[in-house]
Amino acid sequence: MSRVFEIHPETPQARLIRQAAEVIGEGGVIVYPTDSCYALGCALGNKEGMERIRRIRQLNDQYHLTLVCRDLSEIATYAKVDNTAYRFLKAITPGPYAFILKATHEVPRRLQHPKRKTVGLRVPDHPIARDLLEAVGQPLMSSTLQLPGDELPLADSVDIRERMAPLVDLVIDGGPCGLEPTTVIDFEGEVPRLLRRGKGEVPPGVEETGTD
Repeated sequence: MSRVFEIHPETPQARLIRQAAEVIGEGGVIVYPTDSCYALGCALGNKEGMERIRRIRQLNDQYHLTLVCRDLSEIATYAKVDNTAYRFLKAITPGPYAFILKATHEVPRRLQHPKRKTVGLRVPDHPIARDLLEAVGQPLMSSTLQLPGDELPLADSVDIRERMAPLVDLVIDGGPCGLEPTTVIDFEGEVPRLLRRGKGEVPPGVEETGTD
């Protein structure tokens, strides 16, 4: 049975943030709110935690888990960011966007797409997520909290507590959260390409062909 921390969504309690960071540092998998919707997360080097997230969501190894970072400079540690990508990222981070970029050697192979050697990254604009990342001191491996068979991510905190308590080590209850996942932009090619339309507005210059 997981622990539950009720953390204020605008002024997070520092003591609870520190305790949540400790759970992550000890190998825990958590549920936490972001600026798009609730997410599952664990420490960057936590291979077992990553596999737990994949089992919870029933994801195969073709699916990108996202590295949730503190800022743009941290993204540059884990991804190859050219001038075009940098201008886009600087304009829309922090925010409800995820980016597909070529991974650097700092990214464990298990986090990279097995063929394309890419990685998904994002910088959230949510006080709890920001403070938690600062306390952890490194990115979180993360995925949207959407369970198999559900059409939408989990958003109701009572529902999250009931359904996730047996599956994770900590639920951070930050109150109501959104239902829209992030907007995903692929920077692998010459022109940025929209892979998924979500909460964030599509910036000018992003190719939208073939998306829903």
